[in-house]
Amino acid sequence: MITIHLRRREFLKAGAAGGAGLILGFYLPAGMAQGGQPGKTKVSAADSIFAPNAFVRISADDIVTVVAKHVELGQGSYTGLATLVAEELDADWTKVKVEGAPADAKLYNNLSWGPTQGTGGSSAIANSYEQLRKAGATARAMLVAAAAANWNVPAEAITVERGVVMHEGRKASFGQLAKMAAGLPVPTEVKLKDPKDFRLIGKKISRKDSAAKCNGSARYTIDMKLPGMLTAVVAHPPLFGATLTSFDAAKAKLVKDVVAVVQIPEGVAVLATNFWAAKQGRDALAVEWDESAANKLGSAEIFAQYKVLAQKRGLPALSTGNTEAALSAAAKTLTAAYEFPYLAHAAMEPMNCVVKLGNDGCEVWNGEQLQTVDQANIASALGLKPEQVKINMLFAGGSFGRRANPVSDYPLEATHIAKAINGRAPVKLQWTREDDMRAGYFRPIYYHVLRAGFDPSGHLVAWHQNIVGQSILTGTPFEPMLVKDGIDPTSVEGAANLPYAIPNLLVELHSTRIGVPVQWWRSVGSTHTAFSTETFMDELAAAAGQDPVEFRRALLAQHPRHLGVLNLAAEKAAWGTPLPHGWARGVAVHESFKTFVAQVAEVSMKADGSFRVERVVCAVDCGVAVNPDVVRAQMEGGIGFGLAAALDGAITLKEGRVEQSNFHDYRVLRMNEMPRIEVHIIDSKENPTGVGEPGTPVIAPAVCNALFVLTGKRIRTLPIRAQQKT
Repeated sequence: MITIHLRRREFLKAGAAGGAGLILGFYLPAGMAQGGQPGKTKVSAADSIFAPNAFVRISADDIVTVVAKHVELGQGSYTGLATLVAEELDADWTKVKVEGAPADAKLYNNLSWGPTQGTGGSSAIANSYEQLRKAGATARAMLVAAAAANWNVPAEAITVERGVVMHEGRKASFGQLAKMAAGLPVPTEVKLKDPKDFRLIGKKISRKDSAAKCNGSARYTIDMKLPGMLTAVVAHPPLFGATLTSFDAAKAKLVKDVVAVVQIPEGVAVLATNFWAAKQGRDALAVEWDESAANKLGSAEIFAQYKVLAQKRGLPALSTGNTEAALSAAAKTLTAAYEFPYLAHAAMEPMNCVVKLGNDGCEVWNGEQLQTVDQANIASALGLKPEQVKINMLFAGGSFGRRANPVSDYPLEATHIAKAINGRAPVKLQWTREDDMRAGYFRPIYYHVLRAGFDPSGHLVAWHQNIVGQSILTGTPFEPMLVKDGIDPTSVEGAANLPYAIPNLLVELHSTRIGVPVQWWRSVGSTHTAFSTETFMDELAAAAGQDPVEFRRALLAQHPRHLGVLNLAAEKAAWGTPLPHGWARGVAVHESFKTFVAQVAEVSMKADGSFRVERVVCAVDCGVAVNPDVVRAQMEGGIGFGLAAALDGAITLKEGRVEQSNFHDYRVLRMNEMPRIEVHIIDSKENPTGVGEPGTPVIAPAVCNALFVLTGKRIRTLPIRAQQKT
């Protein structure tokens, strides 16, 4: 790997500087971080103990602790991040533990995002791949250097295997060497393993969060208990944009165990010694709201406005060739319009946050997805410096984007409650499922109009897509960085990078302003663009009299990774072979977050018109599959999540009020509706990309393309089953 020569006297001095019981914690020079800036390359022993860029700690009991800058939401990030470190460290996987990093944008920033610490966009492994491998390799080099100096042998002659450093019969565990290694100079360069030598990366190994989640020791925010803690439930406005006029807390205060009722910017909070009392107190409140400035539009009215906008020219998100001229001269044209409803995130653990105010600052416990954004917003609300807000990152019971809220809605709500009671007790804010459904943030409503044209030879020559929907980024801290020339990239991703070889392409966007809070939802823009582009592509294949797979193959000749997953999915699904009577196949292929996914859905239909998704064959190209088992699990979970939305998912508004409230009327997929899923992973040497989201957007178009084969009818409005009832 590398050679570090130390005289024995230097080695002993370094060990003495480490001190008894010291763990190995090292500063990773910024210049070694993927995408980092040149910076400090040497630290003293004292600095190294406390260096906040320490991704690795090794204690005297041989336990290797990986400090994860990304939250574990169930997507397997803790396992993947630990694998990267353990691979280069040659650690014993059974002795590797993971803990969440503190909030610090300079030290734990998401390298894909710039100076922000957070998890999202399927970026955890992608942005950490080199950084954490270098972290593990650096720790290994320091351990080897310690052993080499102690044994008076060249570092190159030493081997490391499963947490043990060896040389010709001599052995030392990581824990035995940690004290000495902690005081050594941090190498400025390390050599990473050749992939052919990987022992953990690319292999199926046990997840680091499974045991704790099975035995109940895993800590979620909902599990948090602090001495004297009060639980808060909030009465939110029934309309978005409504404000509080007055409230009467008399009946609420009569509820046993209710301690306080306070007004906050978000509404009225009832605090009690337990959740049930707080909820009963909240339900007993008499509240009056000023709805004069509130949104009173229903879903139908919003769609009506969008349909008018879609007939007008929008801002260009993609323009190649001369689409209007090509469409005018086309021998044959097709037009299709698509409607997509608001969607709730519906995470299993509703939103919650624990806040404790102290004399010197604030401490927060939360399933943190945007650590430094929440830290800054909380600090601002309290008049503190960000470093005075300590954030403890816990497990989160799902998110699907909801916990990555750029304006920190529910963490700020908890903060405002704690401030309103002058910090006399820690506060656990707990939303109910109904709060999540009715007071939360949604995937926006979108409306698309697509037109395409063929030349006289039957070649696809023009594509025009007009998209109407709310901007997720507008009004957030991310707007200045990401919205360019009025285009919110989250609204058009998956359309503005359409891979098909069409000479004349035009994608336009109308970003609307509706008083309904919106946010990214698992796979973000691809939640709607994949459906419109891939079902329309099937329509075009039918119009051209071609097989859907062959039609796509011809148009993807210059995109080998799209083509690779398409071919693999078609092969494994035995595309073109006979199916049982009443069955059909549909196909879709899409890229999101630099990961390529193709799916073939097999759907059966009964005489009464009911149908079932029987089987899904999924092919994925995500670069190096750090843990193939996690990749498969994420594809399976993404398919189930996307299928639920395709079949039933819809938040609807009537006169501005959300009509859904819980899982009885916002239906999620039932276990008996989950299809058989096969996941096939492309063997790749490319750097890894994300897998948390790319499995979701492909399933809906694949299913609807199969339903067309069975019924002869195109589905252009989601959810599917709502259209069957009308």
